[in-house]
Amino acid sequence: MKVTDLSLPGVKLIEPTYFDDNRGYSAEAYNFRTLREYGIDTKFVVDYICFNKEEGTIRGIHFQNNPHPQVKLVRVLHGEVLDFVVDLRKDSPTYKQWISMTISEENRKQIYLPSGYGHAYVTKAPGTVVLYKFDDYYDRSLVRAVRWNDPELALGWDVTDPILSASDSKAPFLCDSDVNLCVEVNS
Repeated sequence: MKVTDLSLPGVKLIEPTYFDDNRGYSAEAYNFRTLREYGIDTKFVVDYICFNKEEGTIRGIHFQNNPHPQVKLVRVLHGEVLDFVVDLRKDSPTYKQWISMTISEENRKQIYLPSGYGHAYVTKAPGTVVLYKFDDYYDRSLVRAVRWNDPELALGWDVTDPILSASDSKAPFLCDSDVNLCVEVNS
């Protein structure tokens, strides 16, 4: 397994080793002990799957507020997404900065996001399936979103007419959000 630090603090690219042969492939997609060697000491408690029917579907920018912000491990089981990670920690030197990268069934990459980051993606293929691992449980009262096209963030979506949920299309801009995330020692 290869783990690479990305430009936002604590955010990592994880590339499992795949063993391909005439039958297909096999891989260890997650191993707590191995990831701990790379400084990832997260115990995940929930797996969550998102199926996206159409290309151009946007989900995000999602996060869960304190006191239960979530650490996420994200990968694509089928299809492809342009994935975004946004620093929403107001006390962070990288506040409002973001990174994006393609993760897909083909490139087999995963992204690790410590708590304090917003997450979003746009599908680049129909029938895309995304798998999340979370370190804390869903709490409806703490779930939040920031508007996908917030000009203050100016994410590079590369899509002009996205498919959005009603809640994502009405999400507040960052300046109107009650985001209360902060830099934590455990991130």
